[in-house]
Amino acid sequence: MPMPLDTLRAHLAEAFPDAEIAIEDLAGDGDHYRARIVSAAFAGMSRVRQHQLVYAALKGKMGGELHALALETATPATGTPS
Repeated sequence: MPMPLDTLRAHLAEAFPDAEIAIEDLAGDGDHYRARIVSAAFAGMSRVRQHQLVYAALKGKMGGELHALALETATPATGTPS
């Protein structure tokens, strides 16, 4: 069963309460999303570590309810995706 956009947003907002979060359903099927997350929590971290935090926030749903997630992460200071 696909993950509703609201559920995805709720998981991310819970893990990154300060974040600006933009999510796009790429295929209209609730299975393929693109997310841009801008959070101070990412400061000083590598892109790999930032993405690991995002996947951890999804509580094991990646690969099950959520098939694909294209990620852009950034800090508010830069606003530039990493």
